[in-house]
Amino acid sequence: MVKKWQNVLSEDIGTFRIFKIRKDTSVSPRTGKQHGFYVIDSDDWINIIPVTPEGRVVLIHQYRHGNRELTLEIPGGVIDPEDASPAAAARREMIEETGYDSDDIIPLGVVSPNPAILNNRCHTFLARNVLPGKPQSFDSAEDIAVELFDLSAIADMIRTGKICHALVVAAFYHYDHYRLQNP
Repeated sequence: MVKKWQNVLSEDIGTFRIFKIRKDTSVSPRTGKQHGFYVIDSDDWINIIPVTPEGRVVLIHQYRHGNRELTLEIPGGVIDPEDASPAAAARREMIEETGYDSDDIIPLGVVSPNPAILNNRCHTFLARNVLPGKPQSFDSAEDIAVELFDLSAIADMIRTGKICHALVVAAFYHYDHYRLQNP
């Protein structure tokens, strides 16, 4: 049976805009040997699926430097220390990135984005009956365009790779499960 490893040392390697890098030295319970592992230490993230009263999903186009591509996503971001809760962070990010708002925000699920190298979680929310009307407020490093899609098109967009962000795919999985439980 696999056992939890014992961490014997953690060293901060560097601090960057939205994360830190640390090196953990841990002991294998199977071999007793020490090994070094690099961990991206980040605050938790949120993402939110905004759905209009007509059943359209508000998606955003933005450039991602990791894959050097334009991606199609749902709004999301880091939970800031001043956010009262993950739900408050989700609503803030939705307004900032899309200009849409709703008072009807429902938690859908939580995932670990990549537990091999990340220590954080991503909280997914649904915003029902979203309406435009708030001003968008981008960070200086964001360029975002908003586009609405029929909810019925999302599965095909994932299957064909038009939506390729793994956390967005996981969010729609949680949303599909929610819809099965709440027809």
